[in-house]
Amino acid sequence: MTTTAQAGATTAPAAGRRVTPTGRLILSADADRDVWLQARRAGIGSSDVPAVLGLIKQNPPLKVYLDKLGHDVDDAGEAAYWGTVNEEPVARRWAMQNRSVIRRVGLVSHVDHPHWMTTLDRIVTQCPLSEDEQAPCALEVKTRSAFKAAQWHAGAPDDVLAQILWQIIVNGYEHMHFAVLIGGNEYHQGTVRRDAYPDVMADISAAMDRFWEEHVLAQVAPAPTGDGDALTGLFRRLHPSRSGAVDIDLNSEALDALLDYGVHQRAEAAEKKAKTAAKARMIAALGDAQSALIGGERAYSLEPSNAAPRVDLEQLAERWPDVYAACVTPNPTERIDIAKKFKGDI
Repeated sequence: MTTTAQAGATTAPAAGRRVTPTGRLILSADADRDVWLQARRAGIGSSDVPAVLGLIKQNPPLKVYLDKLGHDVDDAGEAAYWGTVNEEPVARRWAMQNRSVIRRVGLVSHVDHPHWMTTLDRIVTQCPLSEDEQAPCALEVKTRSAFKAAQWHAGAPDDVLAQILWQIIVNGYEHMHFAVLIGGNEYHQGTVRRDAYPDVMADISAAMDRFWEEHVLAQVAPAPTGDGDALTGLFRRLHPSRSGAVDIDLNSEALDALLDYGVHQRAEAAEKKAKTAAKARMIAALGDAQSALIGGERAYSLEPSNAAPRVDLEQLAERWPDVYAACVTPNPTERIDIAKKFKGDI
């Protein structure tokens, strides 16, 4: 059996050469990461697709747009690091289990649509599912938290499925394989076939072309939709320092947002107050008991909470400044401060 290591010893294809049925090589797999990041800004990559479609909480469409325009919005953390570290062993496991041959290739673009791009994790040079072992296909490798195991019970989750379908579109494949390592010790694999998703693939292609033409090429930012925390973090990275003021038009989205914020802020305060009052009534009903029963069954109980210990940072800084400097790191954030005049209904 030929392993991944043996397959990796083959001569790498030259840039510009067609390496898949409809894809040509833009950059080899051993290209410098900074060069790769710059090159992929010339098109829509497979990891961009679920973000543009709103399927990834941490990556709103606006982040993809800013990245394509050259802004530094890359905030990859521990999950991305361990995904990269585990890619090779997971790929090896798939190759051994399927008695197949795989190799790295690099950044690929569609021959007729240069802005359709993808970086394939591995090309499969001997497909285990086809009578013709040379049938072209590829392997997508993922590493996921144990908390997301349920998402894989029925196959690849929507965000990964969208990414794989884009790779099928760009490269002209009839199918692709995927392998995922969940929680560091649970392995799954599967196959995504083109003929099962013709309408979805057409919709994805149309959405990516629309995003590329109407936003990236036109340099018109998409609306800041998606997860509020992710957007706030994005703006913090985009504007690390602030000064001055901006005029808000009476018909602007910003004014609507200000009104919405006030409505939700008041509702949140009322809900918190009502929740606290309900909690107090529940505790009062306990008397000196720990649990309350309904029909002989436990309805609720008052349990001790293992909250994190409180640290007196001022005393720590004063008595052990070296320890404070070594262990306490700044955590910059911000809060919305609404002027008194605008706290009520406008």
